Amino acid sequence: MSSNMLSPDYTPTDKEAFMNPMMQEFFRQRLTAWREELLRESGLTLQTMQTTSVQESDIADRASQESERTLELRTRDRERKLISKIDSALRRIETEEYGYCEDTGEPIGVGRLIARPIATLSIEAQERHERMEKTYRDE
Repeated sequence: MSSNMLSPDYTPTDKEAFMNPMMQEFFRQRLTAWREELLRESGLTLQTMQTTSVQESDIADRASQESERTLELRTRDRERKLISKIDSALRRIETEEYGYCEDTGEPIGVGRLIARPIATLSIEAQERHERMEKTYRDE
């Protein structure tokens, strides 16, 4: 489906066939735009880190810069993981698995996908996973 077939004011709803071609295209475009934005941001982060010198004379400045670098690297790592999840979601669109719960195979739901386009579990399955994780953590 070409991107120009998607109306700019189109938003998927629960009233239409789940994961019809227009809905798939909507999420494909949304995921692609999010991915490009993350890549642009991480590019800027890298530039900032390369241009900022750690050769500050003041120890407090140097310590402050080091903690900023640590935060930048943590942010970059989060962005990298997010990009990987976006890539995975885009592959699921290609294989027509996108939008379906990995646990139950049921539709995840349009509202949840709009809020979290990389979701792989329905809300029920997600809550089940979190309860299980909490149980194991508390033991």
